Amino acid sequence: MARYAILIDYDYCTGCHSCEVACQQEHDYPVGTNGIMVREYEYESNGRVRIDYLPFFTQHCDLCKARRTRDSDGLPACVRHCQSRCMEFGTTEELMTSLPERASAALFTHSPGR
Repeated sequence: MARYAILIDYDYCTGCHSCEVACQQEHDYPVGTNGIMVREYEYESNGRVRIDYLPFFTQHCDLCKARRTRDSDGLPACVRHCQSRCMEFGTTEELMTSLPERASAALFTHSPGR
């Protein structure tokens, strides 16, 4: 059985929070509960203010298992609605091959037993 994952390339996240909204609507979570959250980090670098946006997954994320079996595109809601297209969905093996080429990326996998 293939193990699925989501790859996030942090270099391209714009902090739009579309992933959070899509997740909350897909799962009908109450306010304050979400499968993905975007955090903003502000810092100074070379005399300039920088802002990085870091999406991270919570314990509520199941990679939209029900949605993937129901909808034709087969994508989790956060990936489908990501405006900057900084998220990719696929098998862990597929996505791992592109990690060495990316300076600021993370791979989120979901345990099938969860």
